[in-house]
Amino acid sequence: MTAAARWIRCFHPSPGSDVQVVCFPHAGGTASYYHPLSAALAPAAEMLAVQYPGRQDRFDEPLIDDLPLLADRAAEALGGGDRPRVFFGHSMGAVMAFEVARRLGRGGPVALFVSGRRAPSTTRQETAHLLGDDELVALAARLGGSDPEVLRHEELRGLILPSLRADYRAVCTHRPDGEARLAVPITALTGDADPVTSVAEAEAWGRHTTSRFELKVFPGGHFFLAHHVPEIARMILGSLRAVHA
Repeated sequence: MTAAARWIRCFHPSPGSDVQVVCFPHAGGTASYYHPLSAALAPAAEMLAVQYPGRQDRFDEPLIDDLPLLADRAAEALGGGDRPRVFFGHSMGAVMAFEVARRLGRGGPVALFVSGRRAPSTTRQETAHLLGDDELVALAARLGGSDPEVLRHEELRGLILPSLRADYRAVCTHRPDGEARLAVPITALTGDADPVTSVAEAEAWGRHTTSRFELKVFPGGHFFLAHHVPEIARMILGSLRAVHA
């Protein structure tokens, strides 16, 4: 199996579209989280969702708890592509989208959407990876990224916890370059009641582009995007029209 086949999922193939939207999941998340957004974008844009190792159909592969290494592997799998691409990442996925874009350089995205994550130039003490199992599960349930029923089921919880902890270790121990900038438009999205990303921390993403910057604030908490899929899809497609213009 090729690296691309292992890392990339396409739920609604749209070979006639002019652009692809590459989505990066949150900590403990999977490619399938983006299935509703894929449906909303098709057929105008084809969505590719990144599947990190150690979950779902990659369950038998070793987890990667080092974010630079994870970004290296994802960048290798994405390669150049045959169409212009937009990157979209939520929470840890926003960090991944930014770091993969940096690695790809001119072969990277034509626009970047970062959701539910503070900018690299802001600082916060993050220790979620040091929590005990029960506390980590409680945090995931409180933020809303995992099904509460799954988290309460002992056997299923045991399947989810390793990837959740590895991802939190990757993002919490990552030390980003606070001066890094991309030469593409960046749009930051955040929820007005997000307990882990303030509006000011999201707005600081403007320091990381030499192109246009836009901030969009939605009603909701950390996983606000689950309730605004059609609007977010329209926003992405609108940005593509602007890029083409």
